[in-house]
Amino acid sequence: MCLDRRAGAATPGSTRNGGPRVKILTLIVHANTQQELGDQLRTLSEVSGFTFSHVEGHGAQVERDPFLSARDKVVGYTPRVRVDILLDDADVSAVLEALRQAENSVTGDAVYWITPVEEGGHL
Repeated sequence: MCLDRRAGAATPGSTRNGGPRVKILTLIVHANTQQELGDQLRTLSEVSGFTFSHVEGHGAQVERDPFLSARDKVVGYTPRVRVDILLDDADVSAVLEALRQAENSVTGDAVYWITPVEEGGHL
């Protein structure tokens, strides 16, 4: 990854003086797929780390979700996991393609978005 461990330090792949070159790939997946997704992400050389956050959500596809319990259908929202992955801009497409090609329960149920990182580092 192109973020230096020194506070405020920028390295050649970072965003200072050259526009965003680092992106956050955010995925929202059903909570039941967390272990499988984590296992898959650890096999990808482009991914040096990721963060899981437990969230709940509601969307238009609620009735078609095969993971929904009776409780989820009554309450109207379902347990999800948000996954944030900091990637070099050039690696985003490869990671998305690897996730799409994998034989797993993540595809078809996951949503994602990509956000540019203006600056980052360690404090």
